[in-house]
Amino acid sequence: MVRPVKTTRVTVRPAARLGLGVIVTMLAILGVGCPCARGPVNASPGLRWWLFSNFGASKICPEMVKRGVGLKLQDNGAAVGRFFPTGCNVDVDNQNQLVTVHFTGTGYAFTPVSRRVGFRCTASVQYRPDFYLGEDDIYVWGKVNRIVNGPNFELGYVENKLADVATSLTPLGGLATTFGNQIVAGELTRGFTVVQSWGTESNSFALGILMPPVKPSGPFDVSQDQRYTFANEATEVQPYQRDFLGPFEIVDGTQQLILKMQLQGPAIDVMVVTKAVGDFWREGYQLGQPLGPPPGPVVAGAPLLPGPQVQSSYQLLPGFYYVVLDNTPYAGQVVPPPPSLLDPLGLPLGLGSAAAARVSYTVQLAER
Repeated sequence: MVRPVKTTRVTVRPAARLGLGVIVTMLAILGVGCPCARGPVNASPGLRWWLFSNFGASKICPEMVKRGVGLKLQDNGAAVGRFFPTGCNVDVDNQNQLVTVHFTGTGYAFTPVSRRVGFRCTASVQYRPDFYLGEDDIYVWGKVNRIVNGPNFELGYVENKLADVATSLTPLGGLATTFGNQIVAGELTRGFTVVQSWGTESNSFALGILMPPVKPSGPFDVSQDQRYTFANEATEVQPYQRDFLGPFEIVDGTQQLILKMQLQGPAIDVMVVTKAVGDFWREGYQLGQPLGPPPGPVVAGAPLLPGPQVQSSYQLLPGFYYVVLDNTPYAGQVVPPPPSLLDPLGLPLGLGSAAAARVSYTVQLAER
């Protein structure tokens, strides 16, 4: 059970996929980008709101709760943790053309002082959505109108027990303030941009409002790929830590999961597990249970070595799957050197300064 300590306000970015369901719906409604429809739609705020409120708003929560969202210290930086929305509902205000999203969820993150922490977060955010139909791309914007409630952050498990003690002695909790000020504070109020290319499944997300032709950036260029791109980012997996990417959905038996990865740092394991196995494994990780092997079968995977980019294809049964990046000796084939001494903080000697495994990756869906 997560042990709440102090509560404060921080921000996360679960709205990353707010526009994706809207985009898919608009493509169908507008005849896959018929040029005759672009001018009238772009010229009419009322028509854009009608399309969004009637065909897009209902897609927000189903898209939001599908996958975890990376937490970053800075734009275009590597993820240092992940937030997983678990509950969501939406209020539509037609009179003022606003959408309020209420969400809750759990997650984990890593800081050098605290090491791994587990947390819970709830919030209600009001957006003024809009979109633009361009010649080559659709731009969908989530412009924050106001923060209705929260975000409220409850810190639970803290790996470094001395940091845990320090947290309890401060008015708001030192680590909670760290998360609020350094990891995710202010990001939600910047809004977001989702860009989808006409004629391809390529899509990308960025915090902030980007105007055409500016596009979000990622470690790999996927603009010409004829594939649906789930994720295109970088993440850091510290020694004796894990990262749970996804879960990603295989809709039918004709599809496969494509991973492109490039590693800087020590070798790690890449493991594909079902959502049921991954959810149970991730929950234990967030709660600080002893590190161990997966609580169920590993469907696929292999060690990832530093060097050039590698691509792997996985033919999986329909369903949801996590891709787990493991930098521990307790799962997979790679065995990091075991620590033999402890430093004054009670951590394995050298782990605090050891190089992290930095993984640049894309996860895509393709036909076999």
